[in-house]
Amino acid sequence: MKIATLETFTNEWVCFVRLTTDTGAVGWGQTSTYNADITATIFHRQVAPWALGADALSIAPLVERIEEREHKFPGSYRCRALAGLDTAMWDLRGRLEGKPVVELLGGRPRRLRAYASSMRRDITPEQEAERFLRLRDAHGFDAFKWRVGAECGRDVDEWPGRTEAVVPTVARALGAGVAKLVDANSGFSPRRAIEVGHLLEANGIGHYEEPCPYWKLKETKEVTDALALDVTGGEQDWDFGTWERMIEMRAVDVVQPDVMYMGGIARTLKVAQMAAAAGLPCTPHSANLSLVTLCTMHLLGAIPNAGKYLEFSIEGADYYPHQYGLFSGDDPYRVTDGHVTIPGAPGWGVEINPAWLAKARHQRSSLT
Repeated sequence: MKIATLETFTNEWVCFVRLTTDTGAVGWGQTSTYNADITATIFHRQVAPWALGADALSIAPLVERIEEREHKFPGSYRCRALAGLDTAMWDLRGRLEGKPVVELLGGRPRRLRAYASSMRRDITPEQEAERFLRLRDAHGFDAFKWRVGAECGRDVDEWPGRTEAVVPTVARALGAGVAKLVDANSGFSPRRAIEVGHLLEANGIGHYEEPCPYWKLKETKEVTDALALDVTGGEQDWDFGTWERMIEMRAVDVVQPDVMYMGGIARTLKVAQMAAAAGLPCTPHSANLSLVTLCTMHLLGAIPNAGKYLEFSIEGADYYPHQYGLFSGDDPYRVTDGHVTIPGAPGWGVEINPAWLAKARHQRSSLT
């Protein structure tokens, strides 16, 4: 069975991929979000030519071969484009075998604890606490993540004093028995990161994400070594050499690869396996409700070193309008008692909304 056609359906934010074989079988995937229109161009220019005519079920070898063929163009965009092929191939295989991807990976459909993940720094500490409590009462979340510092902020807060205010305000509002996580988005120097880390520990926060510029592994390790709570990171990283260094030097306590930034399930599995061999848990980054969170759900249901929870975006259409209306049928992201359920239908277990596809920019690469 060969790959005969690869199509993309794109706006600036999301790019879905439809793979069709020479037998007419179909699988759906997605490239990484953000600048997805650029990624679609790379997909058709540098991924599709090597994939067309290849074995449609040989996922990891094909991904590796394309990396070799495009070795002069390493980088994030290549991997973001590869994710569209990889995820479409997994969906195809699942549909052909009548199994969800989680079973293809050796796991099973089950419930996953989710943490409510805030993306916002433009609201007050009191507003953040209030919406967390509403989500707790409405959906049963018992784990929450909020933002400190400023994104790549060089020790300058989003506004003066916000970090020192938001940490205790939200922590006190959530109370005991709730998992508390924060994300600094590469915002601090080691000195300031450690200072903030002690504030987090004093307020019962157990997860401290990307405290220093993510590309400065030695700085992150300095923070990890100085604190008792879990320092986490890796969402931006795609290069296996970087992952090897990060894990070998124990720069973080928890690895957080993003399935779409990494280039798909096959490459992300390698990171999870590297982490497992080093005794580190894997809690992937999945910060929006496109296909990435579904792919992550299937992955978490299968790997032995899955972390404590799934990242689950809580942003509404006012903040992330593009993550809505992507799928037809039942909502795959229904939260009950703070948990989501890995779909049990074949492949990823969802269908792309035809109305969304009809409005998207369509591109096609084929053997004929």
